[in-house]
Amino acid sequence: MSRENILASLDIGTTKIVCLVAEMDEEGKIYIIGHGQAKTDGLRRGVVVNMEKTVKSIRKAVDDAQLVSGTEIDRVTVGIAGEHIRSLNSHGVVAVGRSDNEITPQDVNKAINAARAIAIPVDREIIHVIPQEFSVDEQNSIKDPVGMSGVRLEVEAHIVTASVTSAKNLYRALERCNLDIDHMVLESLALSEILLSEEETDDGIIVVDIGGGITNISVFYNGAIRHTAVVSLGGKNVTNDIAIGLRTSVDQAETLKIAHGAAMAAMVDPEEMIRFSTAINRPEKEVSRNVLASIIEPRMEEIFSLVAREIKKAGISEMPAAGVVLAGGGSLLSGTVELAEQIFDMPVRMGQIDKIEHIPEELNNIRYATSHGLLYYSFQNESVKGNKKGGLKSFLKRFENWITKQF
Repeated sequence: MSRENILASLDIGTTKIVCLVAEMDEEGKIYIIGHGQAKTDGLRRGVVVNMEKTVKSIRKAVDDAQLVSGTEIDRVTVGIAGEHIRSLNSHGVVAVGRSDNEITPQDVNKAINAARAIAIPVDREIIHVIPQEFSVDEQNSIKDPVGMSGVRLEVEAHIVTASVTSAKNLYRALERCNLDIDHMVLESLALSEILLSEEETDDGIIVVDIGGGITNISVFYNGAIRHTAVVSLGGKNVTNDIAIGLRTSVDQAETLKIAHGAAMAAMVDPEEMIRFSTAINRPEKEVSRNVLASIIEPRMEEIFSLVAREIKKAGISEMPAAGVVLAGGGSLLSGTVELAEQIFDMPVRMGQIDKIEHIPEELNNIRYATSHGLLYYSFQNESVKGNKKGGLKSFLKRFENWITKQF
């Protein structure tokens, strides 16, 4: 991509891979100018399990995006998620460097690096260190301490780690597609960029992203991300339950779920009937839509119950004022919001994509929110990325050096 105002994102999900290309005009407005999509093969719950199939799927999505946009894609902002993601909060302290005690950006970077210097297992890699708030001497809850006076600077930071093996395999897949990395971004963080307002993150809000194989959770309050977690269940588990319960194929179960599924059986007319085929050359069967919802509801309850458990781990002392926002294709079933409100006992709403001026109609859907979030993140951080051509090789070299030291 020769023009600096054109960037691309790559969302590698459990069920689909989406590549978006966008252009920013002089007023800072973002316009989607191309997109490509491919069915995911070779990944399971965010982890590469077959390199050849993964590369083929990525390549198809990127090639289609290039064709539509008329732009060659050689670098992307890519999302990372999966069961291997872990997070924790850390604390860093430094002495202010200048003799007049004015805090500089260098002091802030030192404090963040101090928070980063924690003991983590040798098989994990830090991918994000996100400042939550700073303290200067006795003054707490500071968002930006640069220019203030003080002797002691402290930072509370949220640290996100990934499995070295999982991250390296993702890097390898992108390298084989001749793609460099502008940014590797936690998908929950990308979602917050596109779904949440500054007021919501200040008041407190929880993002629940129900994907194909996993559900991502992120908790925000006081203007910063405080907790991230992953539940190893998603829309595919609902589909499999339908396939087993109705004794039909997984593809047919997915079709039934999308066309007629509901997350709460009580909201469905028990007399409404659905006809479907169980197999090729077999007669069609008929089932009540209420029966279909009765298969779906227990799994959705389980997903939300596990999410509620993770929310408790965040240590929130009171209910987030902005409640819960849902995202991901798994949240599109009718009755999902109502079921979530019952389990979480707080306000719940569907997410709405914001901050992008033009989105093609077929992409203006919450199932593509992560893709748009990655793109928005890329434009917001373009000036500080520092990863131009060859950035991927430096990532790989760092991993190779790590392995050499360990073994």
